Amino acid sequence: QVQLVESGGGWVQAGGSLRLSCAASGRTFNSYAMGWFRQAPGKEREFVGLISRSGNTYYADSVKGRFTISRENAKSTVYLQMNSLKPEDTAVYYCAANIGVSNAASVYDYWGQGTQVTVSS
Repeated sequence: QVQLVESGGGWVQAGGSLRLSCAASGRTFNSYAMGWFRQAPGKEREFVGLISRSGNTYYADSVKGRFTISRENAKSTVYLQMNSLKPEDTAVYYCAANIGVSNAASVYDYWGQGTQVTVSS
């Protein structure tokens, strides 16, 4: 069992930056690939990016070059650094854990509660 807790969301003006954190419980954090997803009102949950167990990263085209995912296994934490934020990045952001690498939300076993990110124009 893995429990995930996100933090770091908030309000920011367009062009600004935020860093989200996702802290995991348990001692098996480095056994999981960690994904970030987001869901805007009235829209389906969408893939943002992920980091594999070995540290390889993959991003959705919509955030590539602006968002960076990193992980700190010693702290069982994964980060999402978001730069050059746009109003269309407004959403609830979720972190999720899965044994394998996938951009499909349906395969992820564990989810955090989400954190709101609001970008104003």
